[in-house]
Amino acid sequence: MANPKKSGKLQVPKSDWQERVVAVQRVTKVVKGGKKMSFRAVVVVGNEQGKVGVGVGKATDVINAVKKAVADGQKQVITVPLTGANSIPHATTGRFGAARLILRPSAPGSGVIAGGATRTVLELAGVKNILSKQLGSNNLLNNARATIEGLSSLRSYNLSNV
Repeated sequence: MANPKKSGKLQVPKSDWQERVVAVQRVTKVVKGGKKMSFRAVVVVGNEQGKVGVGVGKATDVINAVKKAVADGQKQVITVPLTGANSIPHATTGRFGAARLILRPSAPGSGVIAGGATRTVLELAGVKNILSKQLGSNNLLNNARATIEGLSSLRSYNLSNV
């Protein structure tokens, strides 16, 4: 088992959390002397048990950009309510920028029917049966954030809150 102190800011062992790089893009900023190059990384962090987060990091090299994105994703973790069939409790929509997303629960055994960054977010959240459709934008970051927004709007009936 990994030492939690060595794994950064996580309070749980690192083996419980997974990180997946969704996109690495080379970006430039025009400054007085010319163009300054840097890399932007979009990373999804999750434990496949209902907790997931999306992070963005920028640095002059890819490795540091990914590290910053992982740290950002760990700060923005949300909890997703899952049903017994590892699906979501009800249909929902997510919106971020021009990206719109429809999420609908699906029958057991149907799998994750999603594309791009949406699939990565749903898999790391632990959702096994879901239907989704991306509308509007093809931007990976906005679709990932729309997925997070849709998942965070989910509500489930919990007897412990009564």
